[in-house]
Order: sequence, then structure tokens, then C-alpha cells
Amino acid sequence: MSTPPQPGQPGPQPYQNPQIPGQPPAQPPTGGGYGSPVPAQHNPYAQTSPGFGPPQPGYYGAPQQPGAPGMPPVPGPGGTGGGQSRAGKAVLWAVVGAAVASALWAGGVFLLGKDSSSAPGLRGYKPVKDLCATADLSAFKEKYPKDDDDPTTYTSDRPALVQMYCGEGLDQEDTSASTGYVSVEADLHRKADPGPEFEDRWRSFGDHGSDPDTNYKVTSVDGFGDEAYLITQDTVPKSSDSGSSDSGDRTVVLAVRDGGLTVTLSWDIYSVEASDDEPSLDQGTEWVKAATKATMANLKK
Repeated sequence: MSTPPQPGQPGPQPYQNPQIPGQPPAQPPTGGGYGSPVPAQHNPYAQTSPGFGPPQPGYYGAPQQPGAPGMPPVPGPGGTGGGQSRAGKAVLWAVVGAAVASALWAGGVFLLGKDSSSAPGLRGYKPVKDLCATADLSAFKEKYPKDDDDPTTYTSDRPALVQMYCGEGLDQEDTSASTGYVSVEADLHRKADPGPEFEDRWRSFGDHGSDPDTNYKVTSVDGFGDEAYLITQDTVPKSSDSGSSDSGDRTVVLAVRDGGLTVTLSWDIYSVEASDDEPSLDQGTEWVKAATKATMANLKK
């Protein structure tokens, strides 16, 4: 039995699946408020931390006394400065600033329709403890009827992200060693939206090589969730080179995003020669699509 690949960015074996990082939720603006800045007032209790510059004025500090530093002179009756007038205007500015901040924040939520940091919906998909028991890989059984008696499976259920993985060797009854591998990775993104980076992450496979004959080919696929991408590679020598002793691999990967769920299902056969009676990329693609659709349905049960 071959050693199963570990999930992550593609390494020497193409069936290793890259992780799909989520986009961290956008943070609301920080600082003293969301509206127009409130005029600074002197705060005699402000502290200075070493290395962080001079103390910052408090927006809602105590009313200033006449002649206190940090306040512009406000004309009172007869043209002279008045302490009560300055304090009253400071309070007025604070109230106006808070009102403007609330209005701008409410307007932003109204225009956007929702907080940009909101998590995507999971659409009924649920975490499972054993993805190998949940994944439907029956599409591969006609060619590879022998079950893997020691599959690789794990689940990591964390507050923000659930990661589930299953990997099985592909064997024919008349062989004693794996001739291929199928793996499934399903992630539930509870807090971060995987959408903004999903397409770029999978289309980047097309940038991994310089030889167009052996490079990954990436195409979009309809009928799977919000978006899906098919990644294929065939490094098996052409039939005209059948006299060569060289061998190669065939790989098919389908990556799907459906709300907060991302699924990656890959099929890979290796050490294949041109004369071998092994499935083509088209056959592998049919199996991968069928297994992905069935597995996604099982994750809702």
C-alpha cells in the first residue's frame, strides 16, 4: 500500500490538495468614532505609555475650566472668554459627533445590506467524524473493486473551521500494491468567507509549469455549488513513444465552493506507461464528478 499524500500545497505528488485559506473578516474602522472627528479636549488623566508618543486627548473628558490648554478661546458676552460657554460647546460637539457616527454606521449597513465580516452560510452541510465513511466513492469501484483496508481519515472541528479528510488507495483485485489514490477534503468555513480567494487559488495551478504538454489545465465547471474548477494533468508518454520505458501520472481534481463549504476530490494514477490498460483523463473526470456530487449530498444528511 502506498503512503497517502498529505493535504497541502501540491508537492511531488500532484494529488496533494492545497489548503483553502479563508478571507479574514473585515474589521470595522478603529479610533475615536465613525463620524466626523470630535474636537480634542484636554484630559488631565491621560497616561503616556513609553514608546507610544504623547498622551491622546479624550473625546468625552471633563468640561474644561477657563484658560485650560487645548481649547480655543470662545467669545462670551462682551467679547471675553467664558468657561461655561466653552464647556457647553464641547458637550455639544460630542453629542453631534456621536449622532453623525451613528448615522454613518447605520447608512453603511443599509447600503451594504449586511456587515461585511458576516460568515457565509453552511447551507445544511454538517461536520462528520469519519469522512471515509461518509464519502461516496462507488464511482471508482468498477475499475478498482478492492477496498483499502487502511484508509487515512481525520476530522478537526474548530470554532472557525472544520477540516475533514479521507484518502484511499486504488487497487485492482489482481494486484498487490496501489496503482493510484483518491482523496477527499471537505472544509466548513464558519466565520471566514472562502469566496474571494477560491478562484485564484485553483486557477494558479495553471502557473505551476512551463511545459504546455505536462502543465496543469484548469477549466470552470457548471452544476456544482457556487463555483467549481477542474484541474487535470497527464504526463503519460504519447502512444507514439510506447517503446520508451518512461512512465507518467494522470491526475484529475475537482474543487467546489458552495457557501461556506469547500470540497476537493482528486483521483491520481501513477507509474503509468503508454501501453498500460489504464483509465483516460475523461474516464477519471467522470468518476471524480460523480463522487463529488454524491459526497456533497451525504454531507447534508
